Amino acid sequence: MLKAVFFDMYGTLAGFEPPRYDVQSQACADFGIELTPEGVLEGYAAADRYMSEQNAVSPLRLREEKGREDFFAEYERLVLHGSGVEVTHGQAGEIWRRLGTIPHRMVAFDDVVPALTKLRERGLTLGMISNIDRKGAEVAQDLGIESRLDFIVTSGEVGAEKPDPVIFLAALERAGVQPSDAVHVGDQLSSDVEGALGTGIGAVLLDRDVNHPDFNRCPRIDTMSELPPLLESY
Repeated sequence: MLKAVFFDMYGTLAGFEPPRYDVQSQACADFGIELTPEGVLEGYAAADRYMSEQNAVSPLRLREEKGREDFFAEYERLVLHGSGVEVTHGQAGEIWRRLGTIPHRMVAFDDVVPALTKLRERGLTLGMISNIDRKGAEVAQDLGIESRLDFIVTSGEVGAEKPDPVIFLAALERAGVQPSDAVHVGDQLSSDVEGALGTGIGAVLLDRDVNHPDFNRCPRIDTMSELPPLLESY
């Protein structure tokens, strides 16, 4: 019986404002680089996969400054590669640093609060699990959804990143439920889907950018509005 629903943050509950394409285009314009909307989507899909894979073996929060700089240079290189733009490691690092000077923030997607409201009305416990080196309460407050969630578990607080079972087990403990009574919703195949399934938790892939149209390892949805009716069958 479904009693709790957990959510990833970035790409699931929240995204960039201004949009990623606008921020990347502004940063790249200083270097004479032009991007395409489709290429930025493709690039971020590859870069986010890279982040999930790297966090599983060498968490960013544990790296020295040079290691973090190298990581984000490669992350940016992958973003640009999506638009067919090839840059050196050093150039990618410069663009990433320029990106950090452009005002932008994380905001909750428009479909998040309505979906969370419907799930709360069913009496479900709602939590967020995020690979971020910050306190969960601060993150939820910044997004304006702290009143919609019962708890937040972050890797910075528990010392483990998805897909490590430790962070999922921490969420189960906070929710007071067994793995079979919970579902985790996220946008990454490795950290979210495989991480949840590997802990015995159900999984739902939220594929906002349609990166995995044929994925069938677990239920797949395009928007958060599809989640409440989907979970009625759990």
